[in-house]
Amino acid sequence: MVKIRLRRMGAKKQPHYRVVVADSRAPRDGRFIETIGYYNPRTEPPTVRIDEVRAIYWLERGAQPTEAVARLLIKLGISGKWARVRAGEPLGEVVVAEAEVPADLGVDELGLPTRVTNILTSAGITKVSELKEGLEKGELSNISGLGPKSLEKIKKILEEGSL
Repeated sequence: MVKIRLRRMGAKKQPHYRVVVADSRAPRDGRFIETIGYYNPRTEPPTVRIDEVRAIYWLERGAQPTEAVARLLIKLGISGKWARVRAGEPLGEVVVAEAEVPADLGVDELGLPTRVTNILTSAGITKVSELKEGLEKGELSNISGLGPKSLEKIKKILEEGSL
């Protein structure tokens, strides 16, 4: 049987996890088929990223999520999308329909590193709408402390629409 489960990574007392698809007989941190995401409970708020297309792909093929991964799938809304796909809705429509980040969402809810969130809030950017406007005008590159990697990460989150 194939399972979608967490694989522990990180140093002693500093865990972070990869969400992997693995044979149920393989050890927790052993052999796996594919990595489909990651989970870091040590950030505030905890960072969770799961490729919903790959997760739904494996769920269609009978992979069973563990209890912890099932909670993460529910939190991210992937379980609801999986139910819609099972009901007969095409996968492309389910994933694309919800790819927009709400404009009234707070910057602190995007899953950005705490340092980047603090820099943005100290510059007066608290909502996603303000963040998008700053990106369009090129004003974010003028904020000290925001490097090119941070800007790319912000752009990627806004383009993908996945939180």
